Amino acid sequence: MAVILESLSVKQLIALGLGIVVILCAFFIAGGKIAPSPTNAMLHTAHICHTKNQDAAQEPWTCAHLDNLDQAREKGITPHEIVFAIQFPHPGLEMSRWHQFIAASVRLDLRFDSSFPYRAKDDKHGYPVWTFEASLFYKDKNDTSGGWKLMARSLEDRELVCHFKESKNNRDGGYYDCEDIPFFEIGSVYHEYYLVNLRLPVHRSKNRHIGPVSELHFVEIHQNGGFTRVWFTMKTIVSPISIILLLWFAKRVKNLSRGPVLLEKTLFLLGVVTAFLNLPIEWFTLWVDMPFMLLLTDIRQGLFYAMLMCFWIIFTGEHLLDQSERNRLKVYWRQVGAIAFGGACLLVFDLCERGYQLKNPFFSIWATKLGNDLAYAFIICAAVCACVYFLFLCVLVIKVFWNIRGKRATFKNMSRARRLNYEGLIYRFEFLMVVTLLCAGLTVVFFVISNVNEAHWKFGSEESTVEISSALFTGVYGMWNVYVMSIMFLYAPTTSDRYQASFDGNRETVELTGAADPVSGAKESIVYSMAGKTAQE
Repeated sequence: MAVILESLSVKQLIALGLGIVVILCAFFIAGGKIAPSPTNAMLHTAHICHTKNQDAAQEPWTCAHLDNLDQAREKGITPHEIVFAIQFPHPGLEMSRWHQFIAASVRLDLRFDSSFPYRAKDDKHGYPVWTFEASLFYKDKNDTSGGWKLMARSLEDRELVCHFKESKNNRDGGYYDCEDIPFFEIGSVYHEYYLVNLRLPVHRSKNRHIGPVSELHFVEIHQNGGFTRVWFTMKTIVSPISIILLLWFAKRVKNLSRGPVLLEKTLFLLGVVTAFLNLPIEWFTLWVDMPFMLLLTDIRQGLFYAMLMCFWIIFTGEHLLDQSERNRLKVYWRQVGAIAFGGACLLVFDLCERGYQLKNPFFSIWATKLGNDLAYAFIICAAVCACVYFLFLCVLVIKVFWNIRGKRATFKNMSRARRLNYEGLIYRFEFLMVVTLLCAGLTVVFFVISNVNEAHWKFGSEESTVEISSALFTGVYGMWNVYVMSIMFLYAPTTSDRYQASFDGNRETVELTGAADPVSGAKESIVYSMAGKTAQE
């Protein structure tokens, strides 16, 4: 398994390293200087409309407008005839297919009224339940009919968590400060205009304990079109490069007379998953309505996370095991099984929400107190597991360093030239392991931050406590690709005999280099052989 990493000259390695740094800087600069922020939030206040038609769409600008609910009460209008209407985007603007997704939340302003109070949480009762009937409509710019078409309709319940802002000494004064409530999420922005109609039913004791609603605010979050263009362009450039390099690596391995070893198989699978992640299928969303794109994106990224973590475990483990124990996947069944179980849990969690949202965009696992607690617990557990994995990987890398450095005792009887050659190969491998740790650390940080940021989307937070910049998005994406492609290139089999002349005639050297492949002439990797415990015997 002689690899290109051991055959490149120092000048070639320096040139390769400088090229990698330049490419990484280009990814970060593209996100920091060219692309705008990844998402944009728009705040809307619902218009109160009066209608007796339960099915017709009510536009906020053309409906029978009411100033407030007190006016409706004075006119004898029943709650069934009141509709809260929100149209987005704002007048004069259009939604674009470049926006990719929409996540929305609502926030209620409740006025304190002693005759119709908000029931606060106590020992006997939890938070009151807010029940609403929501309808989502859409309209296209070039639609000659001009009418709104129904996209989804659902009757939903949400826990309403509010806190009084002022003293209740005033008889009928003050407002409740309510938390944002997840409203809906759609994974495709295929139309230019959207309309939300919301009713508050009062039959069968529904909404009896929420108090009088003063206003309803709506926060809509979508991906920035400028960021989408930069993101699509990057994937379009990177995707064919990753596929070409994958095919080149597979051809190199196939040309060997022996079968591929476990490390080569794992690296090939990592390349396949990376190529799948890079496929710019998002371009189709500009012409085809693909509401499942958010779910598909999560699945692709989850597969990449799992494969990358498995590769790191096998990559380090293969440099720790005895020669007799290598190339056996069952040796890693505990680590790979734990990663597979964690990935399956993430997939189930995603299917429970985004999978069901394909049928009902108003569904949210965050809607109830139990679901909210479980979702946060799941995010915290995933973050803790990711940190534990990184610490475990650090321990493995330290063991690899200790194992390889222990073999340097065999160098003392060698000539100075031979010893320097070996030490140079060791330094190359150790530097690659350090880069692996840095990549793993940044991946864990990005995983944790992205999950926290997505949790803020559910509640429409306009200013997240942890914000992902465009530079971090594009930079981490570039880091993943540069790392995977560099590993595939550096660990591709080679037939170079750069060190053969210096090593011939020394018994220890023959044991470390291993036999040459009879067809391709490729030798076994020196560092790989050196790391095996049998090499020391």
